[in-house]
Amino acid sequence: MRLHLNQKLMAALFVSSVILFVEFFGFPGLNLTHSQEITASILIIAAVLWISEWVPLFVVSFLILALEIVWLLPGLKELNAHTANTLFFGAFFSDIILLFLGGFVLSSLMQKYGLELKFAQAILNRTGGRANVTLLGIILACAFLSMWMSNTATTAMMLTIVFPLIKRIPTEHPFRIALVLSVPFACNVGGIGTPIGTPPNAIALSYLAQKGIHLSFAQWVILTLPFMLFFLFVLWQLLARLYPAKGLVLSIENRNTDEFSLKHALALAIFAITALGWFLGKQIGLSTGTVALFPLIACFWLGLLDTADFRKLPWDILYIISGGLALGIALKSSGLDAVIIGTLPANPVTVVLLSILLTAAMSNLMSHTATAGLVIPLVVSLDGSAGFIVTLVVSLAVTCSMAMALPVSTPPNAIAFSSQALRGKDLILAGSIMSAVGVLTVIIFGRPYWAAIMGA
Repeated sequence: MRLHLNQKLMAALFVSSVILFVEFFGFPGLNLTHSQEITASILIIAAVLWISEWVPLFVVSFLILALEIVWLLPGLKELNAHTANTLFFGAFFSDIILLFLGGFVLSSLMQKYGLELKFAQAILNRTGGRANVTLLGIILACAFLSMWMSNTATTAMMLTIVFPLIKRIPTEHPFRIALVLSVPFACNVGGIGTPIGTPPNAIALSYLAQKGIHLSFAQWVILTLPFMLFFLFVLWQLLARLYPAKGLVLSIENRNTDEFSLKHALALAIFAITALGWFLGKQIGLSTGTVALFPLIACFWLGLLDTADFRKLPWDILYIISGGLALGIALKSSGLDAVIIGTLPANPVTVVLLSILLTAAMSNLMSHTATAGLVIPLVVSLDGSAGFIVTLVVSLAVTCSMAMALPVSTPPNAIAFSSQALRGKDLILAGSIMSAVGVLTVIIFGRPYWAAIMGA
């Protein structure tokens, strides 16, 4: 208890010290406006608290919101910026949060009606319960689904498949961690493979289109699929070696899964319609968050889920992600994002290298979508050939997806962390290695491969 209180006191002293230092001294020599100094200090505070976990992660999100409204917002108004409280509040019930909520509802639906057991049994039937083969099967299934639908929703669904497997593994066995980590990491990687796989891809394509560069679906797949497959292989080998199976044979609790009622049929129908809606959302003019309203309404309207199920949804995770989005809004509103990007040199190779490193750092501390929305619009305006711009933008989109060192880095990470089946240091260890592999691969192999295809 004393250690717990000391951590809280340390966190309070740290936050207070940063605020007082910035108010009295600012950041000498950096030539920042006061609002940019405030935003930089909020970024530092959030990064330290997210990494240290001195306070619960969702509390950090509320602290970000409080500092933005009480401390940052008055400075923005003095600069005659177009700001209001809703600028930051909007991040806490945005399209992404709705998408996240819909994924949780589907997960709850799968668990309540035992549908995850049917999926788990199907995987085991094909792998024979062999631990490492089952791990590979889960990784490939997560990646494939994430190519076509939200990686957030895929994570929520696939974790319900993994949990029955984990329950049959001894508590101290390291392979439990491998199974849990495989889901969010494979979903993060799988999103790389198609234009609709993850929001950073869509952001990249939209800004390329504004530049007059139009990539087709097939072109994006050609650019990214080899890297996605390589990353999946590295992920499988990494988890198998960090958390060895040691001869473990997987099994799940024998339960009667043959009964199939009208409610089971309705649950499957809702899942299928939602997945189809996410796949065809752009064609029918609906955002992914709007589509996520369908399972939320249908499940409770039809009585498949009740108020108790609603209360059990992991609301804290929604606020963890919201904090990352709000931080991205602050960076853009204060202009600190432009200042950071503006420090990049003119040499093309150096620009690519530094942009990738900056994107990797930012994506690990805040949402991938927010990072892509901050960095890509700035770098796409740089001078250069179409091939160079495509190479740079695709590099950043892939780097965003490979940033997975912290729970706040991406919604799939946050979902897995909320399961309490792994520790923060497990996520940081494996996630940091995957992030480093992503950065090094993009730097060493990405630019020459994409340049050759695009004629840069």
